Amino acid sequence: MLFNSIEFLVFFVVVFAIYWAIPWRKPKMIFLLAASYWFYMSWNAKLAAVVAGSSLIDYFLARALENSTTQGRRKAFLIASIVMNVGLLVYFKYTKFFVASFLEMLQRFGIHTPAPNLEFIVLPIGISFYTFEAVSYMVDLYHRRIEAEKNPVYFLLFISFFPRMIAGPIIRARNFLPQVRRVKHFDGARLDLGFQYVLMGLFKKIAIADRMAALADPVFSSPAGFSTSAVWVAVIAYSLEIYCDFSGYSDIAVGTAHMLGFKLPENFNMPYLSKNISEFWRRWHISLSTWLRDYVFISLGGSRGTVLMTVATTMVTMSLCGLWHGANWTYVAWGVIHGIFLLVHRLFRNFCKARPALEAAMKSGRGAALRTAVTFLAVTLSWVVFRAKTFTLAAWVFHSLFTRQKGVMVRSPIGPNSLLVVVVMVVIFHIAAETGLWKKWSLTWGAPRRGIAYTVAVVTMFLMATNAAKPFIYFQF
Repeated sequence: MLFNSIEFLVFFVVVFAIYWAIPWRKPKMIFLLAASYWFYMSWNAKLAAVVAGSSLIDYFLARALENSTTQGRRKAFLIASIVMNVGLLVYFKYTKFFVASFLEMLQRFGIHTPAPNLEFIVLPIGISFYTFEAVSYMVDLYHRRIEAEKNPVYFLLFISFFPRMIAGPIIRARNFLPQVRRVKHFDGARLDLGFQYVLMGLFKKIAIADRMAALADPVFSSPAGFSTSAVWVAVIAYSLEIYCDFSGYSDIAVGTAHMLGFKLPENFNMPYLSKNISEFWRRWHISLSTWLRDYVFISLGGSRGTVLMTVATTMVTMSLCGLWHGANWTYVAWGVIHGIFLLVHRLFRNFCKARPALEAAMKSGRGAALRTAVTFLAVTLSWVVFRAKTFTLAAWVFHSLFTRQKGVMVRSPIGPNSLLVVVVMVVIFHIAAETGLWKKWSLTWGAPRRGIAYTVAVVTMFLMATNAAKPFIYFQF
C-alpha cells in the first residue's frame, strides 16, 4: 500500500471519513490503532504480530520500570527492553549480513562452508524506525523525562501510527503521546495545510524522484558502458532522487497526520542549502540525526572529553548511522565517510577561528556560496558509496567520474533534458521556500487561487510522471 498508490488513497479516504465521524476520543484512537495495523498487515500480516507483540512487552516493561523502587531493578527492565528491541532488529535485519560476512572471512582463510538457507527471515517493514522509538521511550522513562503510558491503546498507537510507521519520521513519546490524549476537533485550515504537505510530497516523489531514478538506475547498474558526462548526470540525479524520495515520504506522513489532527516533527529543511556538513546533518533526516545525537553521541561522551574521545564518539555514531541504513558494508563506509567529513569540518572551523580574515571571507556572500557548493559536492559524491551495492561498483563509478571515459549517454525515456528541468524546478522551489514566498502565498491566496495552484501542480505532476511507480527508497531500511 504505497503512499503514491490508488490503494492508499482509498484506504486514507475511508479512514479519514470514519475517524472524524466518531465523536468520542477513546473510540477514535482505538479505530486509528486498528487502521494502523490494517495498513501494516497489507504488507505482511505475520510480521504485524511481531510488531504488536514486542510493543506489548515494551508496554509492560515500562510499567514495571516505573513502579520499581530500586535503581538496579529499573536498570534491569531498561536493559531487557533494549536487548529485546535491538535483538529483534539484529535478527531480522542483520542475520543474513553477518552470516555472509563471516563465511566470506572463512573463505579468505581457505575454509569453504556452505551457506545456510536463511530465506525464511523476512525483514519487517519500518523496523529500524519503530525500534528507535521504543528504545528512546524506555531510555527517557529510565531518566524520568517522561511517565509511563498507562493506556495500552495509546502506547501501541505511538509505535504503530500508520502515516510514519514505515519510514518515519522517528517520533518521541514526549511529543506524540500528549497529542493522543488531546481532544481532536476538525479544522479546515489544518486540513488544507495537510493537503499542501501531501501534494508537495507526491510531487517530489512522482515528478522528481522517480524521474531522476530513470537517469540514475541504468548507470549504477553498469557504469562501465557510459561516458563520464553520463555518470556525472546519474550521480547528481541520484542525489536529487534520494532527497526528493525521502523528504517526499516525510511530507506525505506529516500531511496525513495533520489531516488526522496530529503534528509530526519536521524531518527535512532544505539540506542541500547547507554551508557545511554539520549543518547538513541538522537539516537532513532530522529525526534520525537528533536521535543519534541524544541517545548515542552524548551517551558516549559527546565532545566533552579529549580530542581523541571526540573523534572516537563521532566515528562510532556515524558508523552506526550507516549500519542503521542497511545490512551492507557500503552503508557502514558511507557513515564512516560522513564521520570523517564532520571531523574535517571541525578542524577547519577551529582553523578559521584562529584567522579572523579567513573566517570573515568564509562568512561573506561568496564564501557562503563556495561552502554550499563544496558541501553539496561532498554529500553528492558520498551518495555513490550509499547507492552502490558493492565497493567494486562504487570504484567503477568514481573511476568514470574522474577519468575521461567514452561511452553513451543515458538513454532515458523521459528525455535528455530531464536533469536540467528538475534542477531548475528544485532551485525555484528552494528560493520560494527560503524567501518565505510560498508561506506568504499560501496564507494570502483565497480558496479559488489555491485551487488553481493545486490543479496546476497535480497536472504538472502527472505530465512529468514516469510509466512505473517505484517504492520509496527508505522502505528498505
